[in-house]
Amino acid sequence: MDIISFVIANWEELIQLTWQHIKLVGLAVGVAVLTGVPFGIYITQRERLAQLVLSVAGMIMTIPSIALFGIMIPILSIINRGIGFWPAFIALVLYSQLPIIRNTYVAIKNVDPNIRDAAIGMGMTTRERLFKVEIPIALPVIMAGVRVAVVLTIGIGAIAAYIGAGGLGVYIARGISMSYQTMIQVGAIAVSLLAILFDLVLGYVQKSLAPKTVKS
Repeated sequence: MDIISFVIANWEELIQLTWQHIKLVGLAVGVAVLTGVPFGIYITQRERLAQLVLSVAGMIMTIPSIALFGIMIPILSIINRGIGFWPAFIALVLYSQLPIIRNTYVAIKNVDPNIRDAAIGMGMTTRERLFKVEIPIALPVIMAGVRVAVVLTIGIGAIAAYIGAGGLGVYIARGISMSYQTMIQVGAIAVSLLAILFDLVLGYVQKSLAPKTVKS
């Protein structure tokens, strides 16, 4: 009951923080997709580089999120962007890279060689084969990586409140400092519901892509 009363009393702020969270995560994952997918495709033809890239991306994932946020602060302080949106945004882009690059790489590499050979036999160029055959087939697996990245960054994005980036983590950080359990619970529940909602939506998109792939 306390949670419901808190939500009713603070719904305007809750909506504002939810929008901040969606904006931060959406922009970070958007940039990660625009950079990670082409890069994942690029390294499918360069095995040594692929192993290096996947290792570096894996190492970034092992850095505790609060530490990565902290590393960004002095670097971005040089351009007066050490606190707030930018360090959180860059850290979330880096965290999103591994699932997106790895899934793209694995999906393209695992395209059936017979289908690839058939495309070559039809006289397709490398570019045509990539865009007309390989990417459509790999799309559901690539989407699975995007789905993981979104859920991951929604959770990690809550910690960004500690560096002034806003979002639903504000309730968690403020609740901890005030020992206000209801505020912590509302923040945690809101982050979880947001992650579940986006996972369901992206899961539907992922499933909708599968029949198109089979038909193609």
